[in-house]
Amino acid sequence: MTDPRQAPAATGGVYLRLFLTAVLWGGTFVAARVAAREAGPFAGSFLRFFAACLLLVPLVLRREGLRIRLQGRQIFWIALLGLTGVFGYNFFFFQGLKTVTASRASLIVANNPVFIALFAALFFRERMTGLRLAGIFLSLAGAVTVITRGNPAEIFHGGIGIGELCILGCVASWVAYSLIGKVAMDGMSPLLAVAASCVAGMLFLLPPAVAEGMLRQAPGYGWATWAGIAYLGVFGTVLGFLWYYEGIRAIGPSRAGIFINFVPVSGVLLGWLILGETIDLSLLVGAVLVVGGVALVNRTPPVTREDRPAPQGTPGS
Repeated sequence: MTDPRQAPAATGGVYLRLFLTAVLWGGTFVAARVAAREAGPFAGSFLRFFAACLLLVPLVLRREGLRIRLQGRQIFWIALLGLTGVFGYNFFFFQGLKTVTASRASLIVANNPVFIALFAALFFRERMTGLRLAGIFLSLAGAVTVITRGNPAEIFHGGIGIGELCILGCVASWVAYSLIGKVAMDGMSPLLAVAASCVAGMLFLLPPAVAEGMLRQAPGYGWATWAGIAYLGVFGTVLGFLWYYEGIRAIGPSRAGIFINFVPVSGVLLGWLILGETIDLSLLVGAVLVVGGVALVNRTPPVTREDRPAPQGTPGS
């Protein structure tokens, strides 16, 4: 029987790991920005999930057992998860970070929970309160500020580049992944669903990665590129996922989801510290609006059937 006096310390450890998860996920923008200098979007994405699957698959077999049975319908949903959350998201992620700074990308992608809440209300009839609506508008205003560098009129004059559009593609891919996950996780644990979607997405990424020249180019990657890919696979995907869902199991999705607010903050700070990126006024204003909006959205979580939601944060996955 657990000593009640150990409970506060145990909970403190959970909060610390959730905070570190947010830092790890913020670091994925820096790591991908570095890796994208040499690796193509398909090659970088494939190598990231190849590294992740080397750890995830044995972990799933150990926790779920060797007799994993997936039905035809579940295989279909897993394929869709792999196409959206792994194939689509990571192609846009690497392609966008070739031209967009890690700081700006992290703030754009931070709108994931906002769009998930909006589309979940439309498709799943989840509760939409006035506070959540205010958070959505606040966060969208922040995203526009970041994307247009403080000049919203640029939207109507072609001022948004292909890199920003790709990062918005990340948001669309993750929203689709999360909404599909609400259905796909029936009968599957989060660990199995994410691991299976990682394997599926990795297999989808292999042909275009080879066509992109991965087998020829990868041996010439520098140490920084390999370090970025390893970070994305091991820390951004495997460790971040495990800590996040351990947090959900320990303190529930509502409180664990609050830590998502730290992801864009850590992304901006790490981009400044490691890459020397400039933090200008539009970035600061956008950060305040985005983080404030996401905080309002996460403050009133919808009531769900299970205490086991689909991945809704950033990307960590």
